[in-house]
Amino acid sequence: MKLIESIVKSQAEIQQIRHDIHAHPELSFEEHRTAEVVAQKLTDWGIPIVRGMGGTGVVGILKNGESTRSIGLRADMDALPVQEINSFAHASRHPGKMHACGHDGHTAMLLGAARHLAQSRDFEGTIYFIFQPAEEGGGGALRMMEDGLFEQCPMEAVFSMHNWPGLAAGSFGVVAGPMMASSNEFEVIIKGKGSHAAQPHKGIDPVMVAIQIAQSWQTIISRNCNPLDAAVLSITQIHAGSATNVIPDEARLIGTVRTFKTATLDMIEERMEQIATHTAAAFNAQIVFQFQRNYPALINHPEETAFAVDVLKSLVGENHINTSIEPTMGAEDFAFMLQKKPGCYVFIGNGEGEHRTAGHGLGPCNLHNASYDFNDSLLPIGATFWVRLAQAWLARPNK
Repeated sequence: MKLIESIVKSQAEIQQIRHDIHAHPELSFEEHRTAEVVAQKLTDWGIPIVRGMGGTGVVGILKNGESTRSIGLRADMDALPVQEINSFAHASRHPGKMHACGHDGHTAMLLGAARHLAQSRDFEGTIYFIFQPAEEGGGGALRMMEDGLFEQCPMEAVFSMHNWPGLAAGSFGVVAGPMMASSNEFEVIIKGKGSHAAQPHKGIDPVMVAIQIAQSWQTIISRNCNPLDAAVLSITQIHAGSATNVIPDEARLIGTVRTFKTATLDMIEERMEQIATHTAAAFNAQIVFQFQRNYPALINHPEETAFAVDVLKSLVGENHINTSIEPTMGAEDFAFMLQKKPGCYVFIGNGEGEHRTAGHGLGPCNLHNASYDFNDSLLPIGATFWVRLAQAWLARPNK
């Protein structure tokens, strides 16, 4: 592994930043302290900044030489509404808030790269360091774009990286094309007619309608989707009634749909509404159907993915890169950026949790788990990758 010596020497400093951010987690669009830490570090290192994109977003702009080449590197900053059960020194100090997805590590790795590049200036062109708020359901990437990210920072391509538990620490996973699914949510209100539970014939039971709809929806995946086309339809909440002897007026079905293809998503949404509408009608009930599309599928661009893989090969060797890693049905709002700019999103292995010191919780070191902690050994690896990626991209001749 060919790490940059100055980054290795600064690991303790970058690790301290990571631990500080982990100890002070902030939820989506509340990353005021985190943004201040990022902005202050960039300013201390002589990197001009733009603040306020997406509310709490920060962009560092580092230019060197006369080249017009440019690249964007993105890290997310927000935490999750999770009660941390770790007790090590850098555990969360804010009840009900936790960096359970490693965004503290992502921020620290990008800061480590920014520090080295600002000091060495061993590149020509412009590097945009994008510190994004509200990845966890808030759509912070889209908010930054709506606030003029790509207009004020006209980068040629944009890249991002996420730690991945279960993948060996320091190894990487990436695939061209679909890598993460779209994220969508639905809520269906079934309107019936309440009655005494001992006299069901006098009412219209929305609970039974909900059950019929829920069961019928599962045929969408098994009978309408191509078996080779991955899709998920999960009902995660059913709400109805408040007493054992009362048939309620309403029932609700709430859940999520995940797909890689927009056409598949279109079909699922259409079929869900058709089935719900006609099933309810068969029972003389009515429905209110709501379907919200949150994040699109994350689609890596082939050319930029191949470029990132070449850089990774020079860093960790071909044997430590999985270029056919299985896509995940999880979602990521970096997908919005990849709809507007070419680029690539890679996984960096976080290991199995053996890096955690005394004081970690009893749960596994999985993402969105109360026992999770980012692997600090990744800090110089991720920072070196960002530096080498930026240098290699900016060194390419203009087309």
